Amino acid sequence: MKNLINLILLLVSFFILNSSCKQQVQTSEEIKFISINGPDLVAPNGEKFLIQGINLGNWLNPEGYMFRFRRTSSAQRIDQAFREMVGPDFTNEFWKKFKDNYITRKDIRYIKKTGVNSIRIPFHYKLFTDEDYMGLSSNQDGFQRIDSLLSWCRESDIYVVFDMHDAPGGQTGDNIDDSYGYPWLMVSKESQDLFVDIWKRIADYYKDEPYVLGYDLLEPIATYFNDEIPMLNAALEPLYMRAVAAIREVDKNHIILLGGAQWNSNFKIFTDSKFDDKIMYTCHRYWCDTLQANIQDFVDFRDSVNLPIYMGETGENTNQWISAWTKLMIKNNIGYHYWPYKKMGSPRSMVDITEPANWDKIIEFLESPRSNFSEIRAARPDQKMAKKAMLQFLENCKYENCKVNEGYIKAMGMEPF
Repeated sequence: MKNLINLILLLVSFFILNSSCKQQVQTSEEIKFISINGPDLVAPNGEKFLIQGINLGNWLNPEGYMFRFRRTSSAQRIDQAFREMVGPDFTNEFWKKFKDNYITRKDIRYIKKTGVNSIRIPFHYKLFTDEDYMGLSSNQDGFQRIDSLLSWCRESDIYVVFDMHDAPGGQTGDNIDDSYGYPWLMVSKESQDLFVDIWKRIADYYKDEPYVLGYDLLEPIATYFNDEIPMLNAALEPLYMRAVAAIREVDKNHIILLGGAQWNSNFKIFTDSKFDDKIMYTCHRYWCDTLQANIQDFVDFRDSVNLPIYMGETGENTNQWISAWTKLMIKNNIGYHYWPYKKMGSPRSMVDITEPANWDKIIEFLESPRSNFSEIRAARPDQKMAKKAMLQFLENCKYENCKVNEGYIKAMGMEPF
């Protein structure tokens, strides 16, 4: 009988201890993610976290101007031009190698060395579908690419913001969303369904990843649509609410970032700023004076909702401007991700890609009239030369072959090393 009592007491002690351990694990899980406290972000160690970093633009959403193209401005237009110039097989291989080389572990290690604490990764929704994109027509590699990035960031202690830069149907109506000249996402149920589905799949996949800072849903609705803007803007908050609800079905851990209309600048569209308990806001601003007046509208909105706001994109300016703008944002408790990390032939980035020999011939073809097959044939450069220039670009874009823009990095408040 005594042995039976001892066994019962032992079992009770075991269950109590096991329950306590589970509770400790749960508590630990709850605090391993960056969280929100009023207008501040809070790191898992309890300290305030001010976002200070860079955008990995062009890597998973190519933009023409990053290659020094002008008229050929978006991913699908670049892809079409490359196919006309050097053929589909070479173009497919170019894009695959581009994704391999443009951002690597070496880039992330260098970014960390400068003092950056976080990055924003713009991506195209097609990376999570079976649509033609960057050399693949099925089995897209979005999760694999971001998995690799996260492994490098985890190693370097860098947080990541996911940014759907190109949404189904297009969210802006301009080149940056790689669409068709109108924000069809705002009026298309099919596009909205796909938008919500992709975000839910991403959130489910990364729900337990502590180095994901949050999900930046959209940069919505350009300024060009005049009388249609009120109608387009009215569709934005309901779409956000639907996407947030879908994400919360699978991920209750991560912050969701909401951008204002008109290039993340108009926050008057929000009627319910706290429909979720882990929301923050993201603004963008370029090419203005570095005065308090040029940031005050964001500060006023932030104070009115008592939630964090951060500058998801800014930059593309002189070192003097970057320095003054950085100080202005820090003064106002607004974190920042400058745009972009890497660019060709420009000091307005952290690192500079050297332009390959004969790249001007590539530019010339992409800027030429190509509205019919006769014009394509007339403009096409020598195949051997064009392919050599494209292959050289793939080498030049590697971190070890880039030039560090020391003045720009110092202006960001970082150290170039």
